[in-house]
Amino acid sequence: MTRNSRVELYAAIRRDARAGLSGREIQRKHGVGWRTVQSALTSAWPQQRAAYPTRASKLDGFKPAIDDILRSDLNAPRKQRHTVTRIVDRLRTEFGMDDVSYPVVRAYVATRRPEISIECGRGAPGVFVPQTHLPGREAEVDFGEIGVRLRGQLTTCHLFSLRMSYSGKAVHRASATGGQEAFFEGHVHAFQILGGVPAGKIRYDNLKAAVAQVIGFSRQRVETDRWVAFRSHFDIDAFYCQPGITGAHEKGGVEGDIGRFRRNHLVPVPEVESLHELNELIDSYDQADDRRRIGHRAHTVAESFNAERQLLKPLPVETFETGLWVTPRVDRYSQITVRTNRYSVPSRLIGRQTRVLLNASDLTVYDGRTLVASHERLLTKGGSRLDLDHYLEAFVRKPGALPGATALEQARRAGTFTAAHDAWWAAACKAHGDTDGTRALIEVLLLHRHTDHRHVIAGINAALQAGALTADAVALEARKAAETGTDITTANPPPTDTPAVSSLTQRRLTHLPIDTRPPPSVTAYDQLLRRSTQ
Repeated sequence: MTRNSRVELYAAIRRDARAGLSGREIQRKHGVGWRTVQSALTSAWPQQRAAYPTRASKLDGFKPAIDDILRSDLNAPRKQRHTVTRIVDRLRTEFGMDDVSYPVVRAYVATRRPEISIECGRGAPGVFVPQTHLPGREAEVDFGEIGVRLRGQLTTCHLFSLRMSYSGKAVHRASATGGQEAFFEGHVHAFQILGGVPAGKIRYDNLKAAVAQVIGFSRQRVETDRWVAFRSHFDIDAFYCQPGITGAHEKGGVEGDIGRFRRNHLVPVPEVESLHELNELIDSYDQADDRRRIGHRAHTVAESFNAERQLLKPLPVETFETGLWVTPRVDRYSQITVRTNRYSVPSRLIGRQTRVLLNASDLTVYDGRTLVASHERLLTKGGSRLDLDHYLEAFVRKPGALPGATALEQARRAGTFTAAHDAWWAAACKAHGDTDGTRALIEVLLLHRHTDHRHVIAGINAALQAGALTADAVALEARKAAETGTDITTANPPPTDTPAVSSLTQRRLTHLPIDTRPPPSVTAYDQLLRRSTQ
């Protein structure tokens, strides 16, 4: 009989007793004994039944040994503590236990391990203590991985997050890597959005971008030199969490924020053409999150952040270079190697040393102080990113190398070398031969350096339609397209009534002013015809 049923039974007995029924009549009516009737009349609430005495167990003789093992584990390295299997093995080999099963030992260890931790003053495991955060003083930083479709290919990027502990205001930034450049750029972007730097501590885990070495089991860290300079520049007070899952609980706000941001804004997987476009989306998502309420808070994120905005430390006037400067040398393939990846530079720089500013998502190459190349940073290792324009001077001397060039294949995949280029190239090779036709194409490709891409495509289409397979004809039509605003992007444009290629003389005559002089006359010369000859 359950406790609720006994309460109802006691209530019925007491009701019958008040109605005048005798004890025996109550016993017969409810089928209970004399003691039950007396207990019900004494108290309306049934007494708790006495617990059965604990039965002896075969494990009782080994419990002190198990307790000693669990106590010794408190001072052992985390990855070298006893598992239940190891405890059973030791009990069997060292203490002669042979008639106790594994589940019995496992149940005892599961109960006793947290009790011993508390007895030894280590605190109760798994306890979360509520915290109160002051406005404008505390923040948390972390990285998380996200998946995006970058130019149609599923790619893994890194999401930086800085979250204010009081208001829950979070700023995010996506990058190609999770290295030190992305770490610094994320901070600078977040501080600019917030309008200042948290006046108190910022919590970090032990990222390699900031921590070079963790000293023992303490909170002391050996920091990297650039991170020390960065902290000094922005006056950041860093607090490093414990390694592992324990440290993740110390900055649970930002840990949960990254997961929330992925689930709410990056599902389904976003499709973008560049990381710049992705970060514009992320900025719009951050602005939308300012209107949300966290839990049962009375104010929105934006309202709470307005209360702590004025308490932030001001930003320094001087800027901090977040990128990393490296000085690779250009190899004979007109490429430089940066972080295991290869990037092309103009072929005239072969053998020279360049200066490269490596940012989180891109890199720029300088020859002295002159900018010579810029690339989007590769997301993989051992890859290459080649710009077809960097090899055009080399193709003039070696036109036979163009058809199989890696730079040409990458330009096709990127869409900069279009079907219009291929059609014009094929027609030029058919008309002038492979060598001369390829050189003519190279001259057309050189037009992209000083003419807009869409205007060159318009010129190619117009020249191809008219059968003018020379670079000069393409240049003329591209200039016409730029002046008139024509944008022909198809390889085979529809025919028009006006000729695609016009006479240069006729084009110049149309721009001359109207001649108002009378037409010339030969009347005066007709008088000479009347003279007779002698």
